[in-house]
Amino acid sequence: METVKINDLACNDLPWKVIYDTTRCTLCGSCVAACTFGAIKPRIERRRKAFSDTETPEPKISFKAVPVITQLNVLKHYCRGCGVCERVCPNSAIRSERNPDSRFNVVYQTATASGPKRGGRNNLENQARTLDTLRVGRISQMTDPSLDAQRHTFDCLAPLGRILPADRLPFTVGPDGKLVPTGHTPPTSWIYPVIIGDMSIGALSWRMWEAVAMAVAYLNEECGLPVRMCSGEGGMPVKLLTSKYLKYTILQIASGHFGWNRIIKAMPKMIEDPAGVLIKIGQGAKPGDGGLLMAAKVASHIQAIRGVPKADLLSPPNHQGLYSIEESVQKMFLSMNAAFKFRVPVAIKVAASATSVSVFNNLVRDPYNIVGGFFMDGIDGGTGAAHDISLDHTGHPIVSKLRDCYLAAVAQGRQGQIPLWAAGGLGKTGNLAADAFKMICLGANGVFTGKLILQMAGCLGNEHSRCNACNTGLCPAGITTQEPTLVRRLNPDRVAENIVNYFLGMDQELRKLMAPIGNSALPVGRSDCLVSTDKAVADRLQVQYVC
Repeated sequence: METVKINDLACNDLPWKVIYDTTRCTLCGSCVAACTFGAIKPRIERRRKAFSDTETPEPKISFKAVPVITQLNVLKHYCRGCGVCERVCPNSAIRSERNPDSRFNVVYQTATASGPKRGGRNNLENQARTLDTLRVGRISQMTDPSLDAQRHTFDCLAPLGRILPADRLPFTVGPDGKLVPTGHTPPTSWIYPVIIGDMSIGALSWRMWEAVAMAVAYLNEECGLPVRMCSGEGGMPVKLLTSKYLKYTILQIASGHFGWNRIIKAMPKMIEDPAGVLIKIGQGAKPGDGGLLMAAKVASHIQAIRGVPKADLLSPPNHQGLYSIEESVQKMFLSMNAAFKFRVPVAIKVAASATSVSVFNNLVRDPYNIVGGFFMDGIDGGTGAAHDISLDHTGHPIVSKLRDCYLAAVAQGRQGQIPLWAAGGLGKTGNLAADAFKMICLGANGVFTGKLILQMAGCLGNEHSRCNACNTGLCPAGITTQEPTLVRRLNPDRVAENIVNYFLGMDQELRKLMAPIGNSALPVGRSDCLVSTDKAVADRLQVQYVC
């Protein structure tokens, strides 16, 4: 008898198992062709059959070769549970099921001497979301007049740029009673309170990036919603940098400085200023871990934009040359403002952490009046690639840290001077309007989101380890891959339409939440509108507890 190879990898060690029904299979091969991970393959199995062809039982044995579909027990080609095989099978003969007995984390590390990597969000769902314990509990009825959500005019705009208090505005009243400018005012634009978060053209496929850009342009030009998108680190195509649509894009510079040579060279040809500049210090999904774009996704056009060879592209965990908060203001903010001649607001993005309030307190006292926004990303933020250990075990929830920053500004009488933007798992349940409204009531001027945009495009992943293979370059939906055959699975026109429709619906929902509390503008800091069904949450956020 052959020795039992107990230490060899088996399908039962993997997180997903492929269930296959030979009686329903027509051997069309669609499932094998559609599986981007190579997790299944056809093979021939020898089958034994006992039969009798006489009136009295005379058992005979026959053997025949049967073609079947089988799962590979190879780490490089393990099943991610994306379910594409089930989608393309005409007879529902194959599907993937979650394996409750998986030993994947252990066997992966013992085989590779490295922790597993993935994209998506963290997979630790041990408690309910804080935002789900909050309700809009103050309704204007007899005490204050409520508004008509269908007929009233609402001002759903948030600032991007430094806001000066009234006593510091550089204006005087002239002899004719009109305001006369006496100095420079910081650049400020009023935009939609939901920004499409930073996802680079390396992290996303070119068709997905094109779809997002088309949706943003349509929302601005045709729908009148001033939605902005962030480029992410890694630069942009020259065609977009030199087009009129650049005004809808926030350019990001991160610690890797990828793609900025191309941006600098394109500056003389720019016919529009960008919507803003975002200096990324950290992100919520992997704080302190820097950025990561796997070599599998560094296609030729990415190499050209970033000026790099085909290799893993790692951004350092912090900006070299920045050793203090004050120094970051002096160096980064001044240089970025000067680059665009102080016409473009410059903001900073950090990962939510125990030190976020300290950073914000220093920035809010900025003597140069050039800090145009404070973007904070919480632990539930998504990522294109990260180590599992970072995704699951580092970071800080966003809700309480946003509240801390807002209250710190209130204590100084400086709330609203540096706009607060927050993210990290917002829209996780599909309803971004409710999450954004609650965050605004807790002190945010606006929110930004990324993973939800991918869901609109047809992303198959979730927070329970389904797919989450953004880092591999083998995205079965064509969203986070640079493989031409896979990218063609994505219809950019349909994706753009989905994004536009979602934003239009979300705009209606925001008005439906603003009208009952009697606000025609965003209720920034109106925590009196919220109640919580959780006593600990109510105490922590300083909102009313209800039961």
